[in-house]
Amino acid sequence: MLVKKNREEKEFICRFMKNDFVDKEILDQYIDACSILKEIEQEVKKLEKEKCRIEKDKVSGSNHDFPYQRQSFSIEGVVEKKSNNTLERKRKVLQKQRAQAEEIKLLVEEWIPTLPLRTQRIIRLRFIDGLSWREVARKIDRRATADGIRVELQRFLEKN
Repeated sequence: MLVKKNREEKEFICRFMKNDFVDKEILDQYIDACSILKEIEQEVKKLEKEKCRIEKDKVSGSNHDFPYQRQSFSIEGVVEKKSNNTLERKRKVLQKQRAQAEEIKLLVEEWIPTLPLRTQRIIRLRFIDGLSWREVARKIDRRATADGIRVELQRFLEKN
């Protein structure tokens, strides 16, 4: 399945680079890539925390010599996980996913400036900033409607 996914991804990138298609799929890929990058960053931070952690504890004891007085001691140390192999494998998988997501994100960010300015604004507001169609219409043109802006983008994508 991993081989199939990599093949599909390579085909997607090749089609994108040749500009054989321009449709909503590429914008959805961009949104997914941005989300995946955020999730991967959180996973990496979690892995770093799992790698080693500081343990603190208090123990009580007494002096070795007379007078034997009871005392409390604070102990602090670093505990490392024994299965670093598993952590490294997880890290490698996350790095591959990060590279794939960054590649798609970069392709889309290179593609957007080649579009007409109005279309660029619509795409940025709707897909990158995550505004609703109504909010996009308000920012684009006071007279525009949400459906009008949506149809305008849809026609542009179908035409090109």
